[in-house]
Amino acid sequence: MKNETYSAEEFESTYALLVRSEEKERSIFEGAVYFAVVLSALFSIWQFASQPIALPLSTVHTTSISQTAKTIQRA
Repeated sequence: MKNETYSAEEFESTYALLVRSEEKERSIFEGAVYFAVVLSALFSIWQFASQPIALPLSTVHTTSISQTAKTIQRA
């Protein structure tokens, strides 16, 4: 049987390998992409919220207080 022992200097955890091999340019690019996605979502919400709402007149029933008062006075 082969028994290999590793010293602390030879052994690196998976996390340590990932951190050491991380591409700095990639993280900058990912940050820019995330920023663009959030910015576009906020712009879309703002654009939707600022649009006027057009309701069809046949479904809108408005009664003002003055019209109701005139009807009651005639009775």
